[in-house]
Amino acid sequence: MLLLSVRPVLGRMAFSLTSSASSRGLKTLKIGLIPGDGIGKEVIPAGRHVLEALPAEDGLKFQFVDLIAGFECFKATGVALPEETVKVLMEECDGALFGAVSSPTTKVAGYSSPIVALRKKLGLYANVRPVKSVGDDRPVDMVIVRENTEDLYVKEEKIWTLEDGTKVAEAIKRITEKASYNIGKIAFDLAVQRGAARSTSSIPTLHPGCPIVTITHKSNVLSTTDGLFRETVRKVYEDNVEKYAGVNVQEQIVDSMVYRMFREPEIFDVVVAPNLYGDILSDGAAALVGSLGVIPSANVGDTFVIGEPCHGSAPDIEGKNIANPIATIRSTALMLEFMGYAKPAARIHAAVDAHMVEKKISTPDLGGTATTIQVTEDIIKRL
Repeated sequence: MLLLSVRPVLGRMAFSLTSSASSRGLKTLKIGLIPGDGIGKEVIPAGRHVLEALPAEDGLKFQFVDLIAGFECFKATGVALPEETVKVLMEECDGALFGAVSSPTTKVAGYSSPIVALRKKLGLYANVRPVKSVGDDRPVDMVIVRENTEDLYVKEEKIWTLEDGTKVAEAIKRITEKASYNIGKIAFDLAVQRGAARSTSSIPTLHPGCPIVTITHKSNVLSTTDGLFRETVRKVYEDNVEKYAGVNVQEQIVDSMVYRMFREPEIFDVVVAPNLYGDILSDGAAALVGSLGVIPSANVGDTFVIGEPCHGSAPDIEGKNIANPIATIRSTALMLEFMGYAKPAARIHAAVDAHMVEKKISTPDLGGTATTIQVTEDIIKRL
């Protein structure tokens, strides 16, 4: 079953589906591969191998282009996101996979996160992160839709020294009506599509009634910025009330959202949040299903999508061949799903689910002793 249960949301990508599998032969997709730093170099090959293993009946074949970005790239070249990488993605690629980045915790002159920059340059305004349990795990089936381009992540900061010698640091929190409306629309569209998929499925669901969108904010304190986010997402519903009439719109103050997400995660369906809250919530939600190593994401815009595992570069296990590739493999499926290729995406999700239910071959983050390669090979066997 698809992790999102969505129809294609990218106009250009969905259109390309019309010429995929037919008498004209296989549809060729060119995928950019950006391993980045740390274990990104170990898990991105897993995504590639899974795509290469898809059967011909899915109607696809793939070309790959290796691209660079990240902190290691910055140390070697002085640039974290080369213009050539952006140019190739925009002009040559149908989609992309991004591994991980080792952003330093202290200020480094001239450096800024390449994935944050990439999201802005390609207009990838939504980060979609499904969190779904498998088998006998705690019941969870939610999608966190995170605004991807603004909030505190605009990285407009300054620091100065007062007359008494103490320092003050300040950061801009930017919320725009346009970005909030875009993210709200994706959230409501996902809710409608998930609801429609559940209504025609024989598989038991945690959400048998109306689909739910939960708007997460802190407008009780940040009444201007978070207030604008809340009002704008609600306006998406009000402007399209006939389309979204079956959606139950709810709200949660972000601290209450964290509490309830861990106490009763089964009540949440689609959660939409500004950038910072969405980042924290989606990483925290990984604890509900065992590991960040199994949580995928897709950076989505109107014409392009980049699959990206939610985990970081994990320098402590870099080079040991024990990084969990499942988040990357699921992100690969999400990429296909948003590009409009539902059948191969569903095939990958089903193979991962079967692997996780069996629980025989697991990496150390899930209590096992298997390697990255062994997990990847087991999932490919199940395709």
